[in-house]
Amino acid sequence: MRTPTLGPAERSEALARMADQELDVLVVGAGVVGAGTALDAVTRGLETGLVEARDWAAGTSSRSSKLIHGGLRYLEMLDFALVREALKERGLLLQRLAPHLVKPVPFLYPLKHHVWERLYAGSGVALYDGMSLSSGHGRGLPAHRHLTRRRALRVAPCLRKDALVGALQYYDAQMDDARFVTTLVRTAASYGAHVANRARVVGILREGERVVGARVHDMEQGGDFEVRARQVVNATGVWTDETQALIGERGQFHVRASKGIHLVVPKDRIHSTTGLILRTEKSVLFVIPWGRHWIIGTTDTDWGLDKAHPAASSADIDYLLQHVNEVLAVPLTRDDVEGVYAGLRPLLAGESDATSKLSREHTVAHVAPGLVVVAGGKYTTYRVMAKDAVDEAVHGLDQRVGPCVTEDVPLAGAVGYQALWNGRVRIARRAGLHVARVEHLLNRYGSLTGEVLELIAEDPSLSEPLAGADDYLRAEVVYAVSHEGARHLDDVLTRRTRISIETFDRGTRCAREAAELMAPVLGWGQEQIDKEVRHYEKRVEAERESQRQPDDLTADAARLGAPDIVPL
Repeated sequence: MRTPTLGPAERSEALARMADQELDVLVVGAGVVGAGTALDAVTRGLETGLVEARDWAAGTSSRSSKLIHGGLRYLEMLDFALVREALKERGLLLQRLAPHLVKPVPFLYPLKHHVWERLYAGSGVALYDGMSLSSGHGRGLPAHRHLTRRRALRVAPCLRKDALVGALQYYDAQMDDARFVTTLVRTAASYGAHVANRARVVGILREGERVVGARVHDMEQGGDFEVRARQVVNATGVWTDETQALIGERGQFHVRASKGIHLVVPKDRIHSTTGLILRTEKSVLFVIPWGRHWIIGTTDTDWGLDKAHPAASSADIDYLLQHVNEVLAVPLTRDDVEGVYAGLRPLLAGESDATSKLSREHTVAHVAPGLVVVAGGKYTTYRVMAKDAVDEAVHGLDQRVGPCVTEDVPLAGAVGYQALWNGRVRIARRAGLHVARVEHLLNRYGSLTGEVLELIAEDPSLSEPLAGADDYLRAEVVYAVSHEGARHLDDVLTRRTRISIETFDRGTRCAREAAELMAPVLGWGQEQIDKEVRHYEKRVEAERESQRQPDDLTADAARLGAPDIVPL
């Protein structure tokens, strides 16, 4: 099965098809849960549509810690069911569903107390590994190990000697969250789902009490149209309450937003061969390997301001630097920070005022005839959330529908990945690229790498790296637009690549080059190129300004100084 392209023509066709027929299921929101729901529904044989107001994963699903993990701290909360479920999903993704995107990553947990802490933490990590193996999908990750202080400092020389008396090392997994969602969407499209970004739901269609579809606004071409569907699934995350308001009611539960921010620093600022997991007074802090960088995060604070562009304040940045510097021999400073990003977790509200104690479990409800809501949860368990949402939608369909099969549906690029990886030297030689470049492509596109190489064969200049962002080839910018649905410069620099957080200039140096590569595919003239570059530069400056502000209120006001892009 050939994975379809998601270029401008395919987007227009998808919108037309959704407007011309009644769907079985319309999914609103293309974060990881919405994209997963569309894949689940279409692989059960249901006529499925997926609409997203902005870009794939533009909200929470591109701003996570980029970990696929069981959640060690949930063991401490005695939430064994959540951990067991997440560990099973981690194993499925590593071994079967997305081995090209999900990779093992080691973490070191420094011990600060003799005997009792090693016994306590060691028991927890042993249980974590045991639950992983008992799930039937735990192979492929090394078992945890106990380290003396000397051995721990050999693995992580960055640590202060007085910051630990020993350590534990264990494994979890990581991925590029935005790329994962884009791949989910393309996989759903390959099975026949109609998918369109920049298509905002502005109203809910009703016949009496029953929801029968949605009114959608095309953010690119303008104009509204109706999409009729027998079941609508609201998978809008932190926007759940706003989407519910379109039918005049809040629904059966409430979703609160918790802000988490992350810092990105160059690899050479922290001398270590392993990630770190550190305790804080509220939660845990990760130092995560990320290519030629480290990701440090996260915070966990209540957020009630703008949801589209959550802002990181100066206080947030200081909090992370203060806590990570407590264990580093060479402290980090503001000057070491390449990138900062903030995201919002959708949490099911409870009695606690502390967002760190709200539920990471998910819920699914038929809040009105024809309308299913799925909310809460964590990235790792997206497939289970999607299954539950479609199961609930199927109850409202007057037909027999097959069971969920996504446990056995590899994502686009997974099939054949290992064989191509084994042959990467030969591929590099044939394509005229360094083998490190081919490895980079295989770990981003898997067996779809050949499509990127085809672009290079047609235009050899695309084999050159972007000026100012040399981790990425020029071909990847073109591919993002022609194959992956990118519509604007921000989509490419922030989500299809991670240039916006991986360079000190936040991508402004390569912005014009990238826009000029996008222009022929999207039919842009010079005016639109200039507009895209100006908008991106304003966005970067607004984010920098917000990160100089002392608190959430002033940071939010500064970030809103850059308006969203509006097409010509």
